[in-house]
Amino acid sequence: MNKTKILNVGVVGLGRLGSQYARYVSARLLGARLHAVADVQPNVAKAVADETGATKAYTDYNELFADKAVDAVVVMTPTKYHGEVVIAAAKAKKAIFCEKPLTLDLEEGAAMEAAVAKNHVFFQLGFMRRFDKAFAAAWKKIREGAIGTPIVFKSTSKDPFPPPVEFLRPASSGGLFIDMGIHDFDLARWYMGEVKSVFSVGGALAYPEVGEVGDYDNGVTTLNFVNGNIGVVTLSRSGIYGYGIHSEIVGTEGTIEIGYDRETPIRVMTKGVIAHDSIPGFYERFEQAYISQLQNFVDNVRFGRPSPIVCKDGIAALRIALAATRSMQSGKLETVR
Repeated sequence: MNKTKILNVGVVGLGRLGSQYARYVSARLLGARLHAVADVQPNVAKAVADETGATKAYTDYNELFADKAVDAVVVMTPTKYHGEVVIAAAKAKKAIFCEKPLTLDLEEGAAMEAAVAKNHVFFQLGFMRRFDKAFAAAWKKIREGAIGTPIVFKSTSKDPFPPPVEFLRPASSGGLFIDMGIHDFDLARWYMGEVKSVFSVGGALAYPEVGEVGDYDNGVTTLNFVNGNIGVVTLSRSGIYGYGIHSEIVGTEGTIEIGYDRETPIRVMTKGVIAHDSIPGFYERFEQAYISQLQNFVDNVRFGRPSPIVCKDGIAALRIALAATRSMQSGKLETVR
């Protein structure tokens, strides 16, 4: 692609995060222009287009893909639609950014990977924690040998409360270990290598209604890595106090801890109490990471750079999440396959 050309971007799917991504493309990225948006709800598509200055608003993503002015697309639909949208975008020869998880189904993931390869299009998957300054700095420190050889991985993700129950139905979200745990499983691979087997426990412990739709609000998965190292991932939709994301990598010569719970850098100290605020949600914790990964996508497409996160990374993380779900259901150690 011409390095001086501004990248015309279309965003497909304008839910909470999709609408925010449209705003980022329109106002926060260099070298990109929001040309079009698409959503099945006409009023939503028009409202976002009016707000962001997008030239076109579509209700059918195929019409957006047929728009010759669109160079690249950002896929933000519910996960169960990622496959059909990504494959259609690949056939239309558009560069593709797709939000995590890649898909809910391994066969569909393979079909997406094949479509990307067959049509020779650029593809990048949205594991935004890799673009967070703290997680990226930890990866660099590990590669530099700062803590010796990594041997234990620990990761905790806590939402203050669950999303709407309808979203949590596994047919839509994939369930706790896919929808929520996929980030932690990707980090496990990124920092430590491939996972061989997993064992999960959990349940609908705080919100019985979550169990009624077949999902869990709390879960713990132990990891056995191919290289013999170990790990544990703890997931909770009942954090109550705020949004808590933490990881720890234990090495033979030291430990790296990642994460924080305080949004505003002040503490109030009175008699018998030391207090500070908490992080309310994922926007507040990871907004810059979302912007950084989109900027990285734009730069990679414009300057012909390779994608840092491809389909195979999404498929590998999904294999772990599916094994974790199977273990939860079987009560047994499950092989990642």
